[in-house]
Amino acid sequence: MNDEKVTLPNPKNEDIKIFINGEILPRNEAKISVFDSVVQGGDAVWEGLRLYEGKIFMLEAHLTRLMNSAKVLAYEGVPSKNEIRTALKEVLQANDMHNDVHMRLTLTRGKKVTSGMNPKWNQYGCTLIILPEWKAPIYRSKGLKLITSSIRRNNPQFLDSKIHHNNLLNNILAKIEANYSRVDGAVMLDMNGFLSETNSTNIFLVKGNKLFTPFADSCLPGITRNLLIEKVKSVGIDCSEKNLSITEMYTANEMFTTGTEGEIAPVFEVDGRVIGNGEIGAITKKIQKLHLELIEELGESII
Repeated sequence: MNDEKVTLPNPKNEDIKIFINGEILPRNEAKISVFDSVVQGGDAVWEGLRLYEGKIFMLEAHLTRLMNSAKVLAYEGVPSKNEIRTALKEVLQANDMHNDVHMRLTLTRGKKVTSGMNPKWNQYGCTLIILPEWKAPIYRSKGLKLITSSIRRNNPQFLDSKIHHNNLLNNILAKIEANYSRVDGAVMLDMNGFLSETNSTNIFLVKGNKLFTPFADSCLPGITRNLLIEKVKSVGIDCSEKNLSITEMYTANEMFTTGTEGEIAPVFEVDGRVIGNGEIGAITKKIQKLHLELIEELGESII
């Protein structure tokens, strides 16, 4: 497609620079080999990072999850955390980025010597990609509309969600359903029909004055999710993991989603049912305030 016909969500990203294996390249020159494992089989792991005033939120936790995912998949030639920190600093400085930035950090098994799924053909070591973009938070006040997807979230019998992998086709199929329904996203259920997560975020429900979130059996135990479970008691809110049904979702007093990119996003409607009174609830506002305080407290200076 002709670039002149493409509309970027943020025009500022037209001239971004991207890190690939030690090189910092302009957007239109940032490419990887057709022999790379992410092209051959979606064989890669990733993290989404957000930059606030020169600090990356929960960077150590994200890097630990990246390393754990790479270990499970038996990657070789994995860069160290410090090497990745250096790469992050270099690419952010090259773009003169300090705030309102989201970064897609991707680690692939690397380039193969011939096509095929066998990891023994990977003899070059991993490929590290850092894609920083100008993406300001947009969901702090915008209420989401969701549907319930017909696509079930993977459970550990098939592909464990604790591996933060690039095989996202089931999530993408759920998002396609949401697009056809002209809503923001899709709630995915586990194999037993309980809530798991949305196609891209974790789910929390407010029932009375208590907070509930699905067990992390099939959903990704997200970093923001885990942090809130740990920290909400400090503001007088009880939080429990629980098997949650669709009925409990429809009848919740409040609902919100969590994620590094989307932060704390209120949900106003699911499957045409208004959640609560269709506005940002008091507890959701309280959680958003707590989250902003945690961003200030737990950001790691990188620039």
